[in-house]
Amino acid sequence: MSSETFQNVNTFSYEKIPTVICASAAEASQLIADEIEEIIKSCNAAGKPAVLGLATGSTPRKVYQALIKKYEEGTLSFKNVICFNLDEYYQLDPDSFQSYKYYMEEHFFKHIDIPAGNYQIPNGNIPQQEVKASCEAYERAIEAAGGLDFQLLGIGRNGHIGFNEPGSHVNSATRLITLDHLTRSDAVYDFGAINNVPRKAITMGVGTILKAKRIVLAALGEGKAKIVRQAVEGPVTEFVPASYLQGHHNATFILDEAASGGLTRIKTPWLTDSVNWTENMIKKAVTHLAIAISKPILKLTANDFNENGLSDLLALYGEVHDLNIAVFNQLQHTITGWPGGKPNADDSNRPERATPAKKRVLLFSPHPDDDIISMGGTFQRLVDQGHEVHVAYQTSGNIAVADDEAFRFIEFVKDYNKQFGIQSPEADRIYDEALAFLRHKKDGEKDTAALRYVKGIIRRGEAKNTCRFVGIPTSQAHFLNLPFYETGAIEKMPIGEADFVLIAELIEKIKPHQIYAAGDLADPHGTHKVCLDGVFEAVNRLKGKDFMKDCWVWLYKGAWAEWDIDLIEMVVPMSPDQVLKKRHGIFKHQSQKDGVVFQGSDNREFWERAEARNSATAVLYNKLGLAEYEAMEAFVRWKF
Repeated sequence: MSSETFQNVNTFSYEKIPTVICASAAEASQLIADEIEEIIKSCNAAGKPAVLGLATGSTPRKVYQALIKKYEEGTLSFKNVICFNLDEYYQLDPDSFQSYKYYMEEHFFKHIDIPAGNYQIPNGNIPQQEVKASCEAYERAIEAAGGLDFQLLGIGRNGHIGFNEPGSHVNSATRLITLDHLTRSDAVYDFGAINNVPRKAITMGVGTILKAKRIVLAALGEGKAKIVRQAVEGPVTEFVPASYLQGHHNATFILDEAASGGLTRIKTPWLTDSVNWTENMIKKAVTHLAIAISKPILKLTANDFNENGLSDLLALYGEVHDLNIAVFNQLQHTITGWPGGKPNADDSNRPERATPAKKRVLLFSPHPDDDIISMGGTFQRLVDQGHEVHVAYQTSGNIAVADDEAFRFIEFVKDYNKQFGIQSPEADRIYDEALAFLRHKKDGEKDTAALRYVKGIIRRGEAKNTCRFVGIPTSQAHFLNLPFYETGAIEKMPIGEADFVLIAELIEKIKPHQIYAAGDLADPHGTHKVCLDGVFEAVNRLKGKDFMKDCWVWLYKGAWAEWDIDLIEMVVPMSPDQVLKKRHGIFKHQSQKDGVVFQGSDNREFWERAEARNSATAVLYNKLGLAEYEAMEAFVRWKF
């Protein structure tokens, strides 16, 4: 890593590995690509090839894109580069689109000038009796190349590096390993169902990785924050294999802001350095203290502050009672039963404006059910209080429809048309083509355009049904079908100009006073984050328009997580009856019930996840000393 980059490394007593925090996933990826370029050129200048250890998955993808751009611009060549990949699924056809051989060729190798013989990927398509010899040959090939000059790593949610699962020994070599259930669950998005995910893989060992001269581990997104903290700040343990990097002489973690959220210097910065006690920082410290010691805010004492690293705050503020009251009031003022603002009321201590009394609201839903799952109670409240609510379904959500649902729908339509003598050659062609494909479809095979169309109709119908249930006309449901999503595969295209234009045109057409958008940053490459990027770009393009001066943007979370309480700026409570009504609204999405296509590691249905999250938010507010509600939906305002 260059000396300039090292200036950006903050090392604190809690962090046992140098850690760089970047503003975004793109910035982190560019930083890594720049270092790889530097290593390649340095090795080549010394008259030797650069030997790179490479990783797969969503995290390295932007790194490879940045390297490809350098090659296309003529600033970097890979003719004198040798690559070894970390791992490969065992007994998976190397030509399968889920294989890491396919991944590397599609995302990197075929776009650069690396000679075909200069990259190796573990062979996962051999008989088991040949695996040991193949792994030993892989180790010898790395040694013969002079060892790894650079190793790029990601990190699994269980702390694995490569496919070195918890329990892997620090001296382990390349070998066949049984995959952890969590690892297989995370791979469901690529394979369609847990039963399709291979149970074993061949991986470069921990000992092999640690022999690399330089190691960079990249972690992006909120979903990695917890395990990053364990690896960087916790003990070295076989149960978190990434923690072994603490013993390496030249390893660095490179994170985006979302992945750094669990680090002590981010989560509780007053424990690592002096802080600027802004209103937001005070709220963060006091709520964290109350949660940590399980006390309501108004019962916190001076000893509580002094014994938990907050004596500076107490000294600055003076009376502990005044400090507690100030933060309590901040939280109290986030609670509102009027998410569109309360007409003819003093709004000085309310999260939303009282005027205009009737607002135009534009709710962006990345998938056709995120509106009702993530903010169904608020959606209903806005409609009941007389606001003009529009919903923009950003993607078709077609890949999340199970094949048997499509079968059932096609057969119904064909039987109906036959019964009543309805003829539509074009519709018949689409349905016949989709049905023919379904009858011979292989596990994990990409859906045809005809089948995607059918699945999209199913989800569109469910979304319209939800709108009718909540009480808005279907004319106020807008289906954007953003082009980036329509690949028929899990992997999507980068969001682009066509997507931005569609979003911006709708905003300009509606001229909303409120925009709601999904702010779920758990996966920086996931559909929610990409859709959010689209909204951000469109809003920034339009912010000079007169109507945008009266527009506020509120961000909601998905079904899996909630905003940290110190970030919440508006929270909408729900009664038991309102929670039940939201559940019934979620039920309108029949294709997403009873075992959805992309269940992930959480076996609960979406309504269960949503209710658990909303209930937990209400419980937390109550534990901090505020009123007890059945459930709450929380929002953060984005000030553009």
